[in-house]
Amino acid sequence: MLLALVYGLWTATNDRKGGSVTVGNVVLGIVSGVVLGALYMALRRLAPALPRELRAPAWGALAGVSVGFLYSLTEASLLRSVGVGAAVAAGVAAATYYYFTTHE
Repeated sequence: MLLALVYGLWTATNDRKGGSVTVGNVVLGIVSGVVLGALYMALRRLAPALPRELRAPAWGALAGVSVGFLYSLTEASLLRSVGVGAAVAAGVAAATYYYFTTHE
């Protein structure tokens, strides 16, 4: 729940771009936090049933899409946002795959 709250606040802050708080910022933050929280809880519930070869990329995809979306709100180019998201996804997937193979 804390992860979803922080993500929602971060999303709303990035969307403001230094301006004043608007209803749109607040709604975007709430929706983003709720969606990330729901996806996180669904992945936590479903991940143990997946083999580690699929579990690691699933966590990587969740992290990469989340960070890529946050980065896109900073008015960065689409290509750069996708690149940052892909880099985060690859790093998280590699780290979680290593963790799963050494701790199971």
